[in-house]
Amino acid sequence: MSEEQVAEEAAEEPIEQPTEETKEETPSDDASRDKYRLIAGEEILENGVARPSTLAFLGMYVLGGLVFGVHMLFANGLNPADDASFLLKFTAKLIEITSWESLPIGFVLTMGFLTWANRMLNISTSGRWVTTAMLGATFLPLIITADNLISAIAGLFGAEEGAFDFIPINSYNYLIAGATFTLLFWALTYKYQRSFSYVVTTNAIIYHHAFLLSRSHRRILFDRISEVMVERTPMGTMLGYATVTIMTDSGVGLMEETVGVSAGAGGLPGTATSGDDSTADKVRKGIFRSLFAFLTYQRTTRRVDHDPRHCFYKIRKWEDIKMMLNEMHRKHSQSNMLEDIKSALSNEAESES
Repeated sequence: MSEEQVAEEAAEEPIEQPTEETKEETPSDDASRDKYRLIAGEEILENGVARPSTLAFLGMYVLGGLVFGVHMLFANGLNPADDASFLLKFTAKLIEITSWESLPIGFVLTMGFLTWANRMLNISTSGRWVTTAMLGATFLPLIITADNLISAIAGLFGAEEGAFDFIPINSYNYLIAGATFTLLFWALTYKYQRSFSYVVTTNAIIYHHAFLLSRSHRRILFDRISEVMVERTPMGTMLGYATVTIMTDSGVGLMEETVGVSAGAGGLPGTATSGDDSTADKVRKGIFRSLFAFLTYQRTTRRVDHDPRHCFYKIRKWEDIKMMLNEMHRKHSQSNMLEDIKSALSNEAESES
């Protein structure tokens, strides 16, 4: 085949356009060098860029849907059929009784319970900012009611109408408030999950996080790695993602957690001994102090930290990343370097002989 025919066939073949995923994994252009603060000569390995899976924060989207469901429940109420169960009829009656327009006590109690339960479960949606947002949605009706009350009291003392209306809302609309909170919550969740990115370079592992005004950047050298752990939850197994955690000798990848109640029995009323106490009283107080100390005993445990800022959090190509980390760790480990030096010295001795 002539060179002209080869050129014509090459020209006829369609040129594959890079997809968004390919662009994301393209190593070391100027933008990525600035973003990950690469040093001179450092390059991002092929297929070495990873982000949390789109479904990694599924719990956040479900929580937003639950909050919207609570709003719709109190907006429309329940209309049980005549042959409905007693529990359903009782729930519908409670919603009807507590859904006061001026003070929606039932809504506040339901949202408060949902916020408390989400916080106590200590899952991925139990963070501080999520709890703060849910508390805001819980107490907003009370804030609006208090604002209207202040304005009404001020009007009794001759204040101009609207002079003390700090919130330009006279009543809490469940539909508008629920839709606004849920859409805003979902938008911030999507922005949050896209704020994490991880790269494996020729020199180190880099964790990068940039969300609103928050920034964090961590580099871990390969020779500092002591263990690479992979955790797949049942949900991750079904959805195809896993968390890869790197632990180092300095404690990166681990966190300390204190379990117990911080209290002492010495300051409890009725437990202090005195010279006038009988032997039986001293024994009783001693047993009580020992029992209380046992119940409030604190212990500190170390567990793997699955913070998205400090691990490859719920990524899809976890097998490739784990293999890449193991290979780079072996390449940069001191034992491998010593083997290379030994091999080089042996080759040099053989060549001289």
